[in-house]
Amino acid sequence: MTETVFTYAAPGLKFGRGASDEIGWDVQQLCRDVPGDAARRVLLVTDPGVAATGHPDRIADGMRSRGLEVVLYAEAHVEPTDASLEAAVAAARAAGPFHAVVAVGGGSSIDTAKAVDLMLTNPGELMDYVNAPVGGGRAPEHPLLPLVAVPTTTGTGAESTTICVLDVLALAVKTGISHARLRPTLAVVDPDLTMTQPAMVTASAGMDILCHALESWTARWYADFDAKRPEQRVPYCGANPIADMWAEKSLSLLAGSFRRAVRDGSDGEAREQMALAATFAGLGFGNAGVHVPHACAYPIAGRVRDYRPAGYPADEPIIPHGMAVVMTAPAAFALLHDAAPERHRRAAELLGGTGQTLPDVLRGLMRDVGLPSGLAELGYGAGDVDALVEGALQQQRLLATAPVEVTAEDLAAVFRESLEHW
Repeated sequence: MTETVFTYAAPGLKFGRGASDEIGWDVQQLCRDVPGDAARRVLLVTDPGVAATGHPDRIADGMRSRGLEVVLYAEAHVEPTDASLEAAVAAARAAGPFHAVVAVGGGSSIDTAKAVDLMLTNPGELMDYVNAPVGGGRAPEHPLLPLVAVPTTTGTGAESTTICVLDVLALAVKTGISHARLRPTLAVVDPDLTMTQPAMVTASAGMDILCHALESWTARWYADFDAKRPEQRVPYCGANPIADMWAEKSLSLLAGSFRRAVRDGSDGEAREQMALAATFAGLGFGNAGVHVPHACAYPIAGRVRDYRPAGYPADEPIIPHGMAVVMTAPAAFALLHDAAPERHRRAAELLGGTGQTLPDVLRGLMRDVGLPSGLAELGYGAGDVDALVEGALQQQRLLATAPVEVTAEDLAAVFRESLEHW
């Protein structure tokens, strides 16, 4: 039998300029049922770059004005690793107990907060919960603390999703932890917090929005999966009517704002539209799922050698997540076109590319926002293809959401065709 049911879930959402000024009240409400008279203690997770903007301190002061005790952890790692997450967990355990967690930053800070929240409330080690086959694939046994996610970048959608992404250093692979209990309790999206994004961060994070929307829009239809029992249901259930609605709106918002936001970081309207696009894409793919470009992105980012993009910390090599995802997107969507040609044509139209193929629209947008010309510019060559394929094949949770079965040979072709786009 095939599936007849799809599921949908989302965090509470507060959106708009100035929304971050109300976080003290929001967290106070989340902590109101904590028993006892002791002060409600909150862990605020951020990274050094975001901390330097002053946003986390301002938000912490707003919580303190509501009688909350706030502990600041400002050492989240950009593109988290198993080591950085374990360090954050150790620091949180030493400083606890806590009644709530607040994450202020990009996907890295939010994912770090998810991992910390998980390990503050559940037994075992971090790798126990990492998706199989890399980790143990263990499900949380206990509810997590309330988590308020406050994005300062427009792209990751981490404020809406059930996923924590990390690099496992010893294996040189990017993977994740996925469970419904990791979904934040409340997403507070304040476009004013994104005004400090450098141009390359805007470009890379914007490509993450784009691929979230495109991959959920083109994912395997929920009714094409085998029927599941209730206990077998997972957050990624395939493309469905509700996720489609969010993906379409996200793509149309991107068409009018992405280039403007990269070109002029002070364009408040473009920033607000990008923040909406990121939120909508997260509400879509957080239920439908993503597939081939994201599966390919994990080994691309995990095997980085010496690429150091502008606008990111220069102390170590990094391929930002959105950049890693979009590098293979043109070739991936060419591979998947015949599974649903009308969806690919509609996506190209929503992005303003009437009469163009979706891969051509993507390449043009990548070039316009100043992204690298392909994997070769990131330091990869033909000799790396086999290793990249091996890494992508480990992401079976994602590949299962593709609209067709994707083989190792398919992935090799995608990587080869992504070495140079222009």
